[in-house]
Amino acid sequence: MGTAGSGRRAYIGSFTSQGGAGITVAEVDDRTGALRIRNSTDVVADPSWLVLAPGGRVLYAVSETDDGAAAALDVSQDPPSPLGGPVPVRGAAPTHLALAGGQLLTANYGSGSVTALPVLEDGRLGEPVAVSRHEGSGPHPERQRGPHAHAVAPDPSGGWLLAVDLGIDAVQVYALPGPRAHRTVRLRPGSGPRHLAFHPRGDRVYVVNELAPTITACRWDVASGALEPLGETRLLPGDTAVESYPSEVVVSGDGRFVWAANRGHDSIATLALDTPGDRMELVTTTPCGGHWPRDLTLDPSGRRLYAANERSGDVTWFDIDPSTGVPHRGGSVPAPAASCVVFD
Repeated sequence: MGTAGSGRRAYIGSFTSQGGAGITVAEVDDRTGALRIRNSTDVVADPSWLVLAPGGRVLYAVSETDDGAAAALDVSQDPPSPLGGPVPVRGAAPTHLALAGGQLLTANYGSGSVTALPVLEDGRLGEPVAVSRHEGSGPHPERQRGPHAHAVAPDPSGGWLLAVDLGIDAVQVYALPGPRAHRTVRLRPGSGPRHLAFHPRGDRVYVVNELAPTITACRWDVASGALEPLGETRLLPGDTAVESYPSEVVVSGDGRFVWAANRGHDSIATLALDTPGDRMELVTTTPCGGHWPRDLTLDPSGRRLYAANERSGDVTWFDIDPSTGVPHRGGSVPAPAASCVVFD
């Protein structure tokens, strides 16, 4: 949590195996959005994804290693200090995590599974209480030989968990608490769904497809836990020849715009949504300020986007034009092997 006069803090995850610092703490200039690096800790190996607990005292991280683990850190300490040791998730290469119903849930890419760990009263993590393994494959000869759970996201009601699986072209819907498998929603074969984001109304979902590269709009029914794909939209101009692998999707707080990060094309796609949120139109693409944007984050004010550019080793921030949704580069800070950014 930020100190008096310092404004917010940002936490940057990075790959220690690729020269990253681990978890980096930065102060945020509320006026300009600029980040100023404060300190870092490498107590967690390859903390590629982070989530902050409500109240901002505990930060959770995956350890994206073959063994696979999750860790809790006390961010009231400077630098953040571990709350107990990393807890094995009984899955390989966890890439994403989320908090829901008193549990920490991880998406384990290597093993194609979702793990639930209890969050104890002091913020520490208990041993896994459930591991749900996905089944199937897809048409891509290398990337889809088996399941690859890539992201987990609770719906706004807190009653459901959506797990995006790149390997089987599906979104697995789980009931919470549990998680208990509810239904499997198939997307277009070979699209390779990676991450998703909810519309602020909570009744639409946008799934970014890494192997396409497209984004799929879906209708979400909270009463039945049903996800209905409505159609795909391309994330690059029609004449683009470069290979691109979208990584993250973000929706504006007013539901007017969607942004997606394109790795390879190294851009941020801006899309305009219609009022129901069923259709979107590509407005433009903007250079991401570096190379290989692995994550794209909207700051709490909703006025700025932050791109974690993994291969160029920086975090770049953008001011959003409120009328067009188009981001304009504001600045950047070095962050080797950056993988994600979260704000307190």
